Amino acid sequence: MDYEIHRMSLHNWEQVRSIYIEGIQTGNATFQTEAPSWDEWDSAHVKTCRLVMIYRDKVIGWAALSPVSSRCVYAGIAEVSVYLAQDHRAKGIGVILMEELIRCSEQNGFWTLQSGIFPENRASLAVHKRCGFREIGVRKKVGKMNGTWRDTVLVERRSEIVGVD
Repeated sequence: MDYEIHRMSLHNWEQVRSIYIEGIQTGNATFQTEAPSWDEWDSAHVKTCRLVMIYRDKVIGWAALSPVSSRCVYAGIAEVSVYLAQDHRAKGIGVILMEELIRCSEQNGFWTLQSGIFPENRASLAVHKRCGFREIGVRKKVGKMNGTWRDTVLVERRSEIVGVD
């Protein structure tokens, strides 16, 4: 497959948003029920490490980081988001996109990446594990979705090159 990975820009937003909506519709990608506006999304994500995967001039996946806290001690820890277009799942590109996000995160001083993943999202759990994330534990009934309590599996990846002093 001939693909390119670029920094995400406002120009990509409508395609990124469309992929995000596909993820929402699965019921196993996020607690969100609606995709945000660009301004809302932009303010909630780290300005660096926003990636899009392009195939035949179309965004087929995206990845980004969100800060876990505004406290300075947590400046090197970020929450991971990786989403793939429905037609491009289960083809190994999630791993490629995640690996590039990890490289970008380390270049920008992040020492820990984490994700909260629904246990039913086995594909996401597999991608994270393959990319060096370890399971921390299961957060029981962490939030309600459509009136039902949902668990999440907390996973993290500690950099071997950033923050090792």
